[in-house]
Amino acid sequence: MNILICNVGSTSLKYQLFDMDRGEKVLCSGGAERVGAAKSLYYHTDNQSGTSIRMDAVFPTHREAIEAMISNLLDGCIESLDDISCVGFKVVHAKGVTGVQYLTEDVLKAMADFNSVAPAHNPPYIAAIRQFAALMPDTPLIGSFETAFHANMPAEAYLYPIPVELSQKHAIRRYGFHGASLEYLSTWTAKEMGREDLKLVCCHLGGSGSLCAVKNGISIDTTMGLGLQCGVLQNNRIGDMDPYIIFYLLEECGMELSEIKTMLQSKSGLLGLSGGVSNDLRDIQEAADNGNEDCMNALKTYAYGIKKYIGAYTAALGGVDAIVFGGGIGRKSDRIRSMALEGLECFGVKLDADKNRNPNGGDDISASDSKVRIYVVDTNEEIIVARKAKALLEQ
Repeated sequence: MNILICNVGSTSLKYQLFDMDRGEKVLCSGGAERVGAAKSLYYHTDNQSGTSIRMDAVFPTHREAIEAMISNLLDGCIESLDDISCVGFKVVHAKGVTGVQYLTEDVLKAMADFNSVAPAHNPPYIAAIRQFAALMPDTPLIGSFETAFHANMPAEAYLYPIPVELSQKHAIRRYGFHGASLEYLSTWTAKEMGREDLKLVCCHLGGSGSLCAVKNGISIDTTMGLGLQCGVLQNNRIGDMDPYIIFYLLEECGMELSEIKTMLQSKSGLLGLSGGVSNDLRDIQEAADNGNEDCMNALKTYAYGIKKYIGAYTAALGGVDAIVFGGGIGRKSDRIRSMALEGLECFGVKLDADKNRNPNGGDDISASDSKVRIYVVDTNEEIIVARKAKALLEQ
């Protein structure tokens, strides 16, 4: 059974083709970047032949990128599109829908109903899924919703303190996201430690990031909510913020609601705190090292938010067995890991500075006398989606 997993961004497409019957082997992978720009980039690797290509291209829309992907899949990876059992997507959000679903028009409509709370994710996904349906009409399309991992949170974790009739009528609650990554981090750790009865704080930290309290393999709380605008600050989104700031900006500062919405969605987070230097943590670290006070404060605020949630989730769990870092920043930034864990010795958390400096994926970077394990893991969202798609096909 071959399953094609696609990750769609507003200007990108990434894919992997898995042979699920041969040890979940990746037959080929590739992607497109800068979709919609005057000059795009396309890359593809065939793991069976060992060949790779990387070239400039012109992809006005995702359709052209998908066509390039199909062309290269048929050039040695597979003989025909019939060899692909399904296309799986890591989809974000839908009103009244979660879990693993065939991407019918009803499901796409439910996704569109939540465009307002996932504006950077749902519209490009819906458009790309429709392109896949047009180009691969005989291939099932399956979506694994990022909210599914958090579906069993207790009421006290997902309810918002607004009139209950509003919550019930409009499906307003904490949903949580990054489910595929957080599920991978938690299952990987359980396997590594040889136990299922674990209390974990899993940290998916990237351009978009969230933390999750996991007890016995189940998410009991997470930092994101109805949408992706809360929790730890993001690269250009706000994270946690007093909602009355919005009314203040409207009533006292003369800003329009649309202007505020754009600011909160794309001009805040690391980008805003750094004074517009960058939304890339690496650039901000470099500027901070060169004396930029705004960038130093951005780093401190980001790490402090992570630290607060680790502490809060340790309390919610009644202790913690391991803290697990994944995602681009969680995996690569020794500085953020160190800043976020500093001062948590009271919880039995002790980081080994040497191990933290340049760890391999899967390394335990905790000190020898730490009561809590600290892992750095190469997350694999795609294989989680592939496994869930396979399970749905086999039902």
